[in-house]
Amino acid sequence: MTSERRTALIVAGAGGLVFVVLAAWLVPWQPVPGGVPAPAAPGSVFTAEQVRRAEEFSSGARVLGWLSLAVSLAVTCWWGFSARGQRLAERLPGPWWCRVLLVVALVQLAVRIVTLPFAVLLRRRLLEYGLTHQSWTGFAADLARSQAVGIVTVALGVGVLVGCARRWRRAWPAVAGGLLAVLVLLGSFGYPVVVEPLFNSFQSLPDGPLRSRILRLAEREGVRVEDVLVADASRRTTTLNAYVSGFGSTRRVVVYDNLVESLPEDEALSVVAHELAHARHGDVVNGSVLGAVGAACGVGLLGLLLTSGRARRRSIADPATVPFVLALIALGSLLASPVQNTVSRQVEARADVDALRATQDPEAFVAMQRQLALRSLADPTPPAWSQLWFGSHPTTLTRIAIARSGRYEDPAQEK
Repeated sequence: MTSERRTALIVAGAGGLVFVVLAAWLVPWQPVPGGVPAPAAPGSVFTAEQVRRAEEFSSGARVLGWLSLAVSLAVTCWWGFSARGQRLAERLPGPWWCRVLLVVALVQLAVRIVTLPFAVLLRRRLLEYGLTHQSWTGFAADLARSQAVGIVTVALGVGVLVGCARRWRRAWPAVAGGLLAVLVLLGSFGYPVVVEPLFNSFQSLPDGPLRSRILRLAEREGVRVEDVLVADASRRTTTLNAYVSGFGSTRRVVVYDNLVESLPEDEALSVVAHELAHARHGDVVNGSVLGAVGAACGVGLLGLLLTSGRARRRSIADPATVPFVLALIALGSLLASPVQNTVSRQVEARADVDALRATQDPEAFVAMQRQLALRSLADPTPPAWSQLWFGSHPTTLTRIAIARSGRYEDPAQEK
């Protein structure tokens, strides 16, 4: 066994072990006292017509999403696992870091081009069902900004891999794994102040009953909040949302403008209470730590793949290997989705329980969940495997069942 492969094995093994230990400690694996109840019956929440319309929209949107994912993976793997990507990278000019950036940009732009028809079809579907009123110009601008952010983010991460491999031929999995873990943490801190303003404008929520109630709730829950902001999300979507972003002096409650305008105060407060629960438990920090450790473990696994079998002929220090690395990252991300989303669903369920306990208003919670589902046309009964693989939140009917069951009343439930 080469020293490079030995290092990769240690990084992958240690990263995997630390991830499991941290997940066992930080993730609320029993988020609902007494266990998660069976989902509420669809007919007890929605009319038959509402269920039909949501299922009709969601089934079509899922098919488009799955097709887009399949095509994007096929194109990425076509570039990465054939000689075409390597030949393309070898022909590109400039120093190694420039070639890395160019390869990432070309591959991601190729993926965007071939999946653009699915994005357009999905947007037409959103327009047809009244889920967006954004102009096509605005849609294109958001798409371009998102693409630019994606290229810069991926190029930075892959650049760290290649740069470390060029500098530390044998120890690069350990060095790159550590650096990428740090970048994940820095990204979590920087996202609210760097990326969020690219897509939305923010203004402080004017003084009034809702702002006062939000700040009082935050104080009661022990969450320091610097401001309550309103995002101009209605220019892009009709769905309702709120979130808490940032850390310390950058922490703020952000509510969508259409949420402020559409929901009664009690229901809006229920949404905010859910987000404050995330802040109180440090879910963003915990998720960032798990993501950082997962990234380090992923680097170790990548090192093992690159030092085994036919892949030994590929050196990650060579920018020509970047298409191959991008294909492995794409496949690895898909395979990791069930783990990531299982963790997310547990965390979201705990936030629901805490929100119900904080507001003591299950009726407002149920009404809010119903409105959120209707405004987004969320499928009340998605396919089980789709929920397992892609569902980051419990289903609407499960969340309503938690509220109706009264199981959030257990004061000993802290995790």
